[in-house]
Amino acid sequence: MIVRLTYITFLPENVDQAKRVYRDQVVPVVKVQKGNLDCRLLEPMDNSNEYISMTTWETKDDADAYHTSGTYKELVDKVRKDFAKNPTLRVYTTESILEHA
Repeated sequence: MIVRLTYITFLPENVDQAKRVYRDQVVPVVKVQKGNLDCRLLEPMDNSNEYISMTTWETKDDADAYHTSGTYKELVDKVRKDFAKNPTLRVYTTESILEHA
């Protein structure tokens, strides 16, 4: 499984709008992409404006296809005006320790 984390800092005055766009426009599009397992916005508990967009994918190929299809950029552009700074994307693979026990 592949996990893509996009670290986002929103402008304080735009947080509610950005969350609404994410929920109503981003999540539905991501969830129908081939290989997508989950899409959610992680909200900070410390009242900061630092959020994480998390998507999980069956395979690296699925995650790469989503990223290179242009869909990722289109969705980021929907909330770009709400950013306090450019987002940072990090990609991880998951591996269960129990699988190797």
